[in-house]
Amino acid sequence: MNKLQQETSPYLLQHANNPVDWHAWKPEAFEKAKKEDKPILVSIGYSTCHWCHVMERESFEDHEVAEFMNENFVCIKVDREERPDVDQIYMEACQVMTGGGGWPLNCFLLPDRKPFYAGTYYPPMPAHNRPSWLQVLMNLSHAYQTKRDTINEQAQRLTDIIQNSGNTFTGGNKLRVVSDDQPFSETLLKNIFQNLQKQFDTTNGGFGGAPKFPGTMSLSYLLSYYFYFGEKSALDHALLSLDKMAMGGIYDQLGGGFARYATDAKWLVPHFEKMLYDNALLVGVLADAYKITKKELYRETIEETLDWVKREMTSDEGGFYSAQDADSEGVEGKFYVWEKAEVEKLLGDDFELFAKFYDVSEKGNWEEKNILWRSVVFEEFAKASQIPVNSLKQRLKASSEKLLEVRSQRIWPSLDDKLLLDWNALMCSAHARAYAALGEEVYRETAVRNLDFLLKNFVQEDGVTLYHTYKAGKAQYAAFLDDYAYLIEALLDVGEVTHESKYILQAGRYIDFVFDGFLDLSDKMFYFTSAKQKDVLMRRKDLFDSATPSGNSTMVRNLQRAGILLGREDWQRHASGMLLSMHDSLERYPSSFSQWAGCLMGEVFGQTEIAVIGADAAKMADNIQQEFIPQKVLMAAQEASGEFPLLDGKLQGVDTLVYLCQNYACQAPVGTIESFRELLQQQKVS
Repeated sequence: MNKLQQETSPYLLQHANNPVDWHAWKPEAFEKAKKEDKPILVSIGYSTCHWCHVMERESFEDHEVAEFMNENFVCIKVDREERPDVDQIYMEACQVMTGGGGWPLNCFLLPDRKPFYAGTYYPPMPAHNRPSWLQVLMNLSHAYQTKRDTINEQAQRLTDIIQNSGNTFTGGNKLRVVSDDQPFSETLLKNIFQNLQKQFDTTNGGFGGAPKFPGTMSLSYLLSYYFYFGEKSALDHALLSLDKMAMGGIYDQLGGGFARYATDAKWLVPHFEKMLYDNALLVGVLADAYKITKKELYRETIEETLDWVKREMTSDEGGFYSAQDADSEGVEGKFYVWEKAEVEKLLGDDFELFAKFYDVSEKGNWEEKNILWRSVVFEEFAKASQIPVNSLKQRLKASSEKLLEVRSQRIWPSLDDKLLLDWNALMCSAHARAYAALGEEVYRETAVRNLDFLLKNFVQEDGVTLYHTYKAGKAQYAAFLDDYAYLIEALLDVGEVTHESKYILQAGRYIDFVFDGFLDLSDKMFYFTSAKQKDVLMRRKDLFDSATPSGNSTMVRNLQRAGILLGREDWQRHASGMLLSMHDSLERYPSSFSQWAGCLMGEVFGQTEIAVIGADAAKMADNIQQEFIPQKVLMAAQEASGEFPLLDGKLQGVDTLVYLCQNYACQAPVGTIESFRELLQQQKVS
């Protein structure tokens, strides 16, 4: 066994028995490289990565290959989910050198951690215009020994490029000066929508062709755009996309939960791994779509997805696991797919109905197997089949339960059971948003339990600084910007549905902490790593909203919300400055900066401020939560309070009163949800 046996990451532990002398990303590895004057090989992946498993079997378990690696390199294994800061730096090196990236990521470094070469998967024998892994190792080892000056020059060039790459989107680390008197305008929002619209797949939903990712932040922008502009094409495309995903193979029709992406344009064939963060983000946008439409498909999908989280992804302590693998028994998707004969035998007389609804056939719809998916909602199918909807649902549910029971007896995909602070916070927020939309108390209880778990177990000895990852009672690695940003967001979300001010106050304390430890004063953006972290080559800023929202765009939204709740106009001004520096990039590349674009709406239209005062404030606030109101802050209390500006000076009557405000200037209060809706509509029109 190598040194990875001392780690807790499932991905690192998968490599603990390799003949390669793997180290974790820790000081002893760097000291060894300097002492022995060897280049560092850092190999980065994650536990549910299919090609990471393949390369391990082909190369890292090969004793001859391992012997050469051990003799000529200091070998480090990194779980990209544990150390996204390391992954960011060396993934960019790979993209600069090769024009692409992916995992496994194999990067070669000088002992001082500067990269000089990078690539992804390499086969054991030359194939597909790729050299073998051993050829790569031999060539780079020889170059390091005989062409050190060239290697050093290349490493410095790569490092300089990576160091300066973020300037592309913020105007060279200087706040841009806009000649327009109103840089945040409705015209800008319309241009962003039109640029997104160019990417619409109007047949299958989503954006672009295969492979197809959910694009949840872009969908959220479309829903908000519909709210403010009444643009029905924005709403229609968002709903089409959600419909197709919820009915597609990307969604687990038996067990709930979404796979990471579809390999085809129709959402039929998923890459079968399930990630916690995707499901958290999709639950959030489904909750908003349900508020607008009250569509049963969205309610059912939220409930089934969160049932899956509770059943398969929740620890006894209340934390959420990270991911489920795509592979079982070394075969991608084997756990999830079906042969017709197997389904027919299990269901008997109910087979024909089930097969027609979920597209089960003899030839199959993927590699002679069947991925369960559907082309219509229950109501349409029931009408076409002349079956009452409730009867159809009952029969299909009974059949699904039979298949799910049999599936549970199969060999399961591996579970990545580490708990990540950022992903947990996203799923915490998802539960809070599901409660707001559906009113199911269990979701609020789950959010509170998870948040309390995070605040107890991820805090370092100083009582403030946080850890990034936790497993088996041990937390480690300093938290990153995303951890703090998503946790602040979860605190605000849970505070909004519990009406407990302690969560809002804690969010404010962490915002101050982020300013102290992560802010770059030169451009007002936040670094991904804190000033105290010293084990990476450089401090970088992550601006892209990619698979998850960037920590910077999340902080913009946090500052917009908390600035109002806690009366911090300086936070609101800072958020405006961050958006101003990203102005051009949001318009040109909206799909890469979709959450930024959503925050922009808060600048253009202002935040909708809602205060509820009176004996039934919590109940009234819960009713208001079921309305779709983007860019809002809400506080509810039985009595007015000077502690929070939104509650300060509000008149109290016999009945519970709702105040609709902007910049703390409030319209006359109303006492019913119907009157509130009318008030909200008047505000939109004005």
